[in-house]
Amino acid sequence: MHTVVERELELHLVLSPEQSIPVPARLSYRADDPYAVRIVFHIGSDHPVSWSFARELLVEGVFRPCGHGDVRVWPTKVGGRGVVLMALSSPDGDALLEAPAAQITAWLERTLTAVPPGTEAGRLGIDAGLAELLAPSPRLSAPLDQGGTPSPDDLWLRDPWPSDESADGEQS
Repeated sequence: MHTVVERELELHLVLSPEQSIPVPARLSYRADDPYAVRIVFHIGSDHPVSWSFARELLVEGVFRPCGHGDVRVWPTKVGGRGVVLMALSSPDGDALLEAPAAQITAWLERTLTAVPPGTEAGRLGIDAGLAELLAPSPRLSAPLDQGGTPSPDDLWLRDPWPSDESADGEQS
């Protein structure tokens, strides 16, 4: 079972220091993709706009400015209330979004409970996959025939393109 942590909230698209417009959005986190968070913006079109970036970036951005390039996040106060600003940049344009810090923080805490920091790699199964890939093959430990050469079944282990210096290769 894969845990999904979601939250609907209203962000504000900042048009100028005096003007912003509300943008309904959904924050989404999946334990089977433990390094990423997603924000889907419902902008009244057939295709919502979706952004994915590192959960760690958002966690850090709640406390201090971070990020560069396409996604930057930083905390600030607007009208006496704590907000998190997210600057998103793409070839299609730039957007500055304001999110209520308390709602972002509460949602992030739920994601950190679902997959604590430092345990993300274990969720991906990378260690098990590498162990299986690097495990000794039964063919590698196959006995040699009475003449001291590998059996025909083990010929696949040989270099298919032996060099001229190779004892296995035939010289032309």
